[in-house]
Amino acid sequence: MAKKRPRISVVMSVYNDAPFLAAAITSILTQSVADFEFLIVDDGSSDGSAKIIDDYAQADHRIRVLRQENRGLIASLNRAIAEACGELIARMDGDDISLPERFAQQLAFIDAHPDCGVLGTNFHSIDAAGRLVEVAAPHPLDHAGISDALRRDSPICHPSVMMQRAALLSVGGYRPAYRFGEDYDLWLRLSTRTRLANLPDRLLHYRRSDNQVSVCHAVDQQISVAVALLAHAERLAARPDPTAELLCPPSLDQLDALFGKSGLEFDLRSQLARRIGYSRHAMRADGFAILVAHVRAGGAHEGLWRTVARLLLFGEFTKALRLATLLVVSLHRPSARSWEAPINA
Repeated sequence: MAKKRPRISVVMSVYNDAPFLAAAITSILTQSVADFEFLIVDDGSSDGSAKIIDDYAQADHRIRVLRQENRGLIASLNRAIAEACGELIARMDGDDISLPERFAQQLAFIDAHPDCGVLGTNFHSIDAAGRLVEVAAPHPLDHAGISDALRRDSPICHPSVMMQRAALLSVGGYRPAYRFGEDYDLWLRLSTRTRLANLPDRLLHYRRSDNQVSVCHAVDQQISVAVALLAHAERLAARPDPTAELLCPPSLDQLDALFGKSGLEFDLRSQLARRIGYSRHAMRADGFAILVAHVRAGGAHEGLWRTVARLLLFGEFTKALRLATLLVVSLHRPSARSWEAPINA
């Protein structure tokens, strides 16, 4: 007799998540719904994660382990989705915790709303010790609210989602051009193909840390969001998406040529300059170079003297002096442009 195909394929990519991995895996294996397979991609971990995964796989036949050299989250997720057997894909990360009724509530909703292709949940944020650190603002619940919020940021918690595999495959899965915003780009593409929703209940404990993408790669993530919105506008206008075949994220200086429009680089750099001065990580990475380029290109100065002060607080004295000098010198040039409207306006 042929083995019954599971309805749900749980997809988790793991890269050096050892401190939290056992709790994450256990939270899936103890779901009140048991009809699933659990695909865990070990993406070249070097911290003992592989042994944790193997121990659980030996004890539970629902786990399938996929091993590879480190290729990153997008490649890992696409591989697991390609090998999945279930009609539904449930995402999970190796440092989060799913509450026991998560799958049951998501299945009940999807059964009642078969036109829903993506279903997230609300969540609680926790720290490294598992303590509640904040109650996140609730995400919008219906397709209209989510579509409206997508014009600004991502209103769906990626590791909480359950998706129709057919819908996911119909748009080509995750795209390598959006390495630090792969979920946001995916929601935008799916929003015109299927209905998106969130459950009101907080069915995931989402772990916050100084190592997460939104902290360590804040600049790259904001660029990714802006490019995704530009590409979305092209698709809505029935024009080709110039990012569709890209194998890596475009840089700021490629945007004008990529989209065939002048001023995109300047406008996006202006938006970034207004935001990234609050981030210590950004100022220690590529963010400061963006600020310098913004001032040299004649960008507006509003708020940048406060950025000088923050750089001093961050202990970045040389950068503070350099930015202050650039601002003083630029005062003797023709007046800077005002902050532009958002790039997706």
